Amino acid sequence: MVIDMINCAVCDDEPRMLEQLTGCLTALLEERSLSFHVEGFSSGAALLERGGDFDLILLDIRMEGPDGMETARRLRQAGDRGLLIFVTALEELVFDAFAVEAFDYLLKPLDAARFRQTVDRALRALERRSGGRILVQRGTLRRMIPLGDIVYGEVLGRKVYLHLRDGTTVDYYEKLENLERQVDGRFFRCHRSYLVNLDDVLGCGGGRVTLPRGGEIPVSRLREREFTQALLRRMRERSF
Repeated sequence: MVIDMINCAVCDDEPRMLEQLTGCLTALLEERSLSFHVEGFSSGAALLERGGDFDLILLDIRMEGPDGMETARRLRQAGDRGLLIFVTALEELVFDAFAVEAFDYLLKPLDAARFRQTVDRALRALERRSGGRILVQRGTLRRMIPLGDIVYGEVLGRKVYLHLRDGTTVDYYEKLENLERQVDGRFFRCHRSYLVNLDDVLGCGGGRVTLPRGGEIPVSRLREREFTQALLRRMRERSF
């Protein structure tokens, strides 16, 4: 599955604060080069009426009914699993946040450094929740690809080609070294031109790695032993 964007909701009944929160969040997501959609709501009722699954929700606590806590309870009851960040002028109001599985809270007036730190932590949590993703950019088109969808990557000329589990291929201008830094421990550089997902390896021998759908890629003779060790290590990790 490909997640094309991060869906965000900002809910505050103070127009200036709603504008400030929306602006700060939009600027940070743009700075992180992420695909996103931010939608503002001036009341909990409007947010609940809109419905839908949001990845990230910035929610004021003190609002005319329903207030932020009640809005959060109803969202959770409806099955929304988005990360909740409460916004409040009174710190003691966040004690009830545990009941609705809040991610964190921000105090008014907003502190810019605290805001960035909190949202960045939320973005990392979303990345972990999705199993990790990489951003692929082709011109003005951006696409988030979960690491688990990638069988292997190869470099040809100035482009990296990602071969996905659904049989499709995505190409973009990048260096394989940069891709290697973006992925996690399930991937191994088996050849100077290939980076493979160890979870998709069916076998190895004769200088070749066997993959699903009858695919094969080379493994460097100098890296064959290290590749086998990495594969066994990954198999042990998955057994727990």
